[in-house]
Amino acid sequence: MTPERLTSDALSPTPHGFFTRQGGVSGGIYKSLNCGMGGDDCRESVRINRQRVASAMGVAPQNLITVRQIHSTQVVTLAQPSFDLSSPGQSDSADALVSNQKSLALAVLTADCLPVLFADAKNQVIGAAHAGWRGCLKGVLEATLEAMVALGAARESIQVGIGPAIGRNSYEVGAEFRQAFAAEDASSRHFFTPLENGRFLFDLPAYALFRLRRAGLDHASWIGLCTYADPGRFYSRRRALHRAEAGYGHMISAIRL
Repeated sequence: MTPERLTSDALSPTPHGFFTRQGGVSGGIYKSLNCGMGGDDCRESVRINRQRVASAMGVAPQNLITVRQIHSTQVVTLAQPSFDLSSPGQSDSADALVSNQKSLALAVLTADCLPVLFADAKNQVIGAAHAGWRGCLKGVLEATLEAMVALGAARESIQVGIGPAIGRNSYEVGAEFRQAFAAEDASSRHFFTPLENGRFLFDLPAYALFRLRRAGLDHASWIGLCTYADPGRFYSRRRALHRAEAGYGHMISAIRL
């Protein structure tokens, strides 16, 4: 079965994919294309799922590169044909990757957070970032851009596509959450819609686009699909918590030159 793969017009013609939960072999609450190793899903099922994604991306399974995501601004730069994330001085704990190597597909895992893919097709540099609210607020998107520029990308040539993530109508937060964003930039209040219970709806995709445009990017867009609202196609951490489920899977998003 072929994994379902969504694409963004913003990233054309760079090969990429925002993979849904469909087209894999996992069962139960992880059905079916779970690509996350952190839960109780069968490791062999996850390995097969990742193999299917690698095949869809046209790379060897070992060249579908992910990192241990920690809600940080850490970026891994892969600028050599051979690499080893366990080598001295290189950490596999990060939330973004950038590369200029055609043999590699950079990938991030999400289950409500933003999967953000970057491409400078002209200068042959790509990037991928896992951006939840913590990462966005800390500056993981800007850190990814800076790492791409250091590798030879031109800021004005970088295009960005944001995949399925939790949408505004499904993301209720408290006043202290809103204040943390307002403290960074008072205009961030525009991404919070007040509710009658004193809480707010937060528009994470719109906030990410705001951060990218503030960083000088004009070519960025969100795919417009909410992970929480569509259990048939997407995993959602928040939905799993609201349903008191024992766990949840992770979608994978990837990009290559």
